[in-house]
Amino acid sequence: MTISIWLRACVLVLLLPAVLAGCDRQEAAFRGMDLTGADWGRELRLKDPDGRTRTLQEFRGSVVMVFFGFTQCPDICPTALARAAAVRKRLGADGEKLQVIFVTVDPDRDTPALLREYTAAFDPTFLALRGDDEETRRAAAEFKVSYEKVQTGASYTINHTALTYLFDGQGRLRLALRHSQDVDDYVADVRALLKRPS
Repeated sequence: MTISIWLRACVLVLLLPAVLAGCDRQEAAFRGMDLTGADWGRELRLKDPDGRTRTLQEFRGSVVMVFFGFTQCPDICPTALARAAAVRKRLGADGEKLQVIFVTVDPDRDTPALLREYTAAFDPTFLALRGDDEETRRAAAEFKVSYEKVQTGASYTINHTALTYLFDGQGRLRLALRHSQDVDDYVADVRALLKRPS
């Protein structure tokens, strides 16, 4: 009897670290791709529609959602921003702790005035950022975003990466969510980041 209790205690002691590790993994699980510890996506320095240089550092304490696109995008970009607006609404009061940033990959056509009007149509708190061609290339490279112009008759469209990036309250890149994921996935991951201490 004593040996049986001792054996059970030994098994429990041996299994406890694995059980606890499993709990940690479950608690830390995200619905998006976990990019914690990535050595890229660390800096974003572009101008807002008023000509002010903005950086990720100024949003410490908030979860930041970053998406690269362009205003003449026919479906992916408006869907991404409409989903971001739905996420902010679903968060209720916590929506104030979410900053959405839209970075244009089409600075030739996306003027400051157009960007301001475009993002405000989804949510007046959304921030649009732009740079010149070289600044745009650098920002996209820092986030591993690819984009290219594709001629369509007399005009062009742009093929681009359709990921949405999430930064935690300490300004660290944590997640990339796919365009195919729904509002529930986005809300769950934003809430998970908001629960972690900044």
